[in-house]
Amino acid sequence: MTSKNIARPLAVTALLAALALTGCSAPQAGSAPSSATGSSTASASAAPSPSETSGPFGGFSSAAEACSKISEQATGATLLPLSAAQGKTAELEQFKTELAETAERVPDSLKADFANLKEVAVAGVTDQTVFSSGKLQAAMAPVTTWITTNCK
Repeated sequence: MTSKNIARPLAVTALLAALALTGCSAPQAGSAPSSATGSSTASASAAPSPSETSGPFGGFSSAAEACSKISEQATGATLLPLSAAQGKTAELEQFKTELAETAERVPDSLKADFANLKEVAVAGVTDQTVFSSGKLQAAMAPVTTWITTNCK
């Protein structure tokens, strides 16, 4: 019974991870600034005042770096509860730190959505209903959309 309760969320997590990674190929030259302007209005009201991450790549030096790190961290966020379930405390704390650092560096257009994903994923470490209720999938959706739109 327990394996069935864990298998469904893990399958959903694997699917989300695969979706996030499919949008992670290197961006085409010059495509990030034009596509970033179209998505910046969605969460502009939730974003803090302009900061060093307000450029098209946030705190990253290039679109490729931003896409790679954001995709990697988003995928890892979906696997965070699995690390906790396996008792990998040191790895779990390291990933939580990296996730928080990435959340600070993402472009302003993604900042609120990525912060939400981080919070939901961390909550899933102690509350497995985050998976069964669809909260993690809902938090991942806007981040996956950003990756798909900006990382071609």
